Amino acid sequence: MTAAESGLKQAKGIIQATENAIAELKRLLSEDTSGADGVRVAVKGGGCSGLSYVLEFSRERENDNVCEQGGVRFYMDRKSTIYLKGIVLDYKEGLNGKGFVFSNPNASSTCGCGESFSV
Repeated sequence: MTAAESGLKQAKGIIQATENAIAELKRLLSEDTSGADGVRVAVKGGGCSGLSYVLEFSRERENDNVCEQGGVRFYMDRKSTIYLKGIVLDYKEGLNGKGFVFSNPNASSTCGCGESFSV
């Protein structure tokens, strides 16, 4: 069993992406020219509430937790995984614009824009 296969089993259930999110990520990945083969979901310090979400094209890095859903590979570093376990990633379009939306069961509060949270 390869490290990636082991990671896929280990990371199962960490993130759940909706059909809308999967479709948009596939579209964006097909247009990407950076050589990325997946999407990195992470957290970093900052934002109104203390922690901000990171969503970027990436390749697998050493010690990443890896899961795949709907043909999209998600990479998470171990520290971010603590804050992201059980997160739902959605993509919405509407009058207020369009973009990815995070629903995090670990967040004790979120800012008004939904881009940062605290635990």
